[in-house]
Amino acid sequence: MNLQPTLEDDLIILRPLRENDFETLYEVAKDPLIWKQHPCSDRYKSSVYSKFFEESIKSNGALIILDKSSNNVIGSTRFKPVDNVESAIEIGWSFLSRDYWGGEYNKSMKKLMIDYAFKFIEEIIFYIDKDNKRSQKAVEKISGQRIMESHKNLLKNAGTNWTYTIKKQDWNRMK
Repeated sequence: MNLQPTLEDDLIILRPLRENDFETLYEVAKDPLIWKQHPCSDRYKSSVYSKFFEESIKSNGALIILDKSSNNVIGSTRFKPVDNVESAIEIGWSFLSRDYWGGEYNKSMKKLMIDYAFKFIEEIIFYIDKDNKRSQKAVEKISGQRIMESHKNLLKNAGTNWTYTIKKQDWNRMK
């Protein structure tokens, strides 16, 4: 599975994140309210964002999100293989400009990624901090099932997180 495909629908384009996307993506990421419920609540700071961006580039799975009608950068997301699980992929590290919250854009992004991933694997995994209610609701809206509490070390600070899953057969049935 190519972890950096170009995907698009009527609303958005997902394409591989590139080094020269730093400034335009930071224009979105510097909004403190985006990170308020996130375990890394200071990611809006340039020094913290720089590390996040560098990790995103090194991951070889990061995608930038463009509003198709304006071609403006509106966020980013990432694919990551799940350790020790052959037929699963994690979707995470996603953020959108607040102008695009609560509508079809997050759903569109996840649908494009999930449809693409299910051509190759059987399960999608999401790890979400227990306090990040916004992300929990967003995953539940697309039929993500909370399967367990985990102590996956998100951002090097052990804490309680929820593991959500979407299985290929459930996704196909839902469609």
